[in-house]
Amino acid sequence: MSPHSPGRRRVHRSVAAGIPLAVLAALVTAGPATAGTPSGQAYVTRTATLGDIPLGAFSNGLLPGTVDDDRGVDLGGIGSDLYPAGRKGEFWTVTDRGPNGQIKVDGTKRRTFPVPGFDPAIVRIRVTGDTVKVLQAIPVTTSSGKPVTGLSNQAGRDEAPYSYDARTPLSYNPNGLDTEGIVRVSDGSFWLVDEYGPSLVHVSARGKVLTRYVPEGLNLTGTDYSVVEALPSVLLHRKINRGFEGLALLPGGDLVLAVQSPLSLPDTDAGENARTTRLLRFSPRKKAVTAEYAYRFDPVNVVDPSEDDTSELKISSVVAVGGDRLLVEERTDKAARLQVVRLGRAANILGSRWDDTTTSPSLEQLDDPAASGVPVLSKRLVVDLGTVAGVPGKIEGVARVDHDTLALINDNDFGMTDGAGAFDAQGRLVDSGIETTVTYVRLPRGV
Repeated sequence: MSPHSPGRRRVHRSVAAGIPLAVLAALVTAGPATAGTPSGQAYVTRTATLGDIPLGAFSNGLLPGTVDDDRGVDLGGIGSDLYPAGRKGEFWTVTDRGPNGQIKVDGTKRRTFPVPGFDPAIVRIRVTGDTVKVLQAIPVTTSSGKPVTGLSNQAGRDEAPYSYDARTPLSYNPNGLDTEGIVRVSDGSFWLVDEYGPSLVHVSARGKVLTRYVPEGLNLTGTDYSVVEALPSVLLHRKINRGFEGLALLPGGDLVLAVQSPLSLPDTDAGENARTTRLLRFSPRKKAVTAEYAYRFDPVNVVDPSEDDTSELKISSVVAVGGDRLLVEERTDKAARLQVVRLGRAANILGSRWDDTTTSPSLEQLDDPAASGVPVLSKRLVVDLGTVAGVPGKIEGVARVDHDTLALINDNDFGMTDGAGAFDAQGRLVDSGIETTVTYVRLPRGV
């Protein structure tokens, strides 16, 4: 569908179309929030916004013919992660699986994919003043160059996919990826993490999936790329839609993967009430997990004073900050706190009884893991972003700009909301009005 076709509707947005991808730019301004900021406190120094890029034009510019109707959705969702691209103001980002939501039908929530042809993409952006510009986009494809899509992989394990109105079932796709974290390595290739498997995905500089590393026992078949069962089988107990979200590249080349939420071990109730999740260390050289760590969330009302549901706690970003130190983002959809941890050898629980699914109580069921002999990672609070004026909600990507400055990117969910009201009677998006922004925060005490 052409972005100029009749019926395209914008809510709270302007239209931008017919512009080369490399120069698509944003509007909307926001100045630094320094006025009135007490000395010694973190503050926003810049906010830049991504403008309106019709999703169909974006997708079909990368892989022609993949999107026949974008239902009025603009490019968004690129805030799944943020990684420095080597030049001042430039970052690599990655979209998530595409526009998706939930609609309740006959008392049961269904997962909707309004633009099922959307293919996750790696996007290079530049922050210039109050504008976020798209410089480059790389579609994530299979070995034969076909789109991986963002569709659910396995019936009975992943949410069943439905059309935008939750009335028509869609096909599962074992190639599908719910991409979240991203890093780029010296040979130009990328590593991504995915929520479905959960999995770690090695992608070429041109976007082709080289290898997808998944938990032992996942039995994912029918993919058009290599799948290796190299992750601990305990990860098969990840919550639905809560697999890996954070990914960091350590100075020595190892990767750190963060499970977004506590595992559902031994059952859903345990996972919903738990405050202990897991980080994994992966060696690309050995192609194996070499360590696992227990990470303990703060109480949910400490992370977000407006929230009392422990299951809302998530890790969305992890950032290497020198040696074996890691910046970890604990968040809800409305607030976030950044903590520093050190990944010491003594904290490694890989292969211990906490990886045994028959252990009772499980790691997730322990009210005080340290008292039970679990070497929980110690942490130090760097900044409570919930107290910093000008920081948007749902921050999913964090990058270190320098010793004193962080760049944050939010996930705007492609302007979607849940519920039957997400689309109008003509099937066009009723936009949430939430924009994709990159926000710079100065930390007076550094990291």
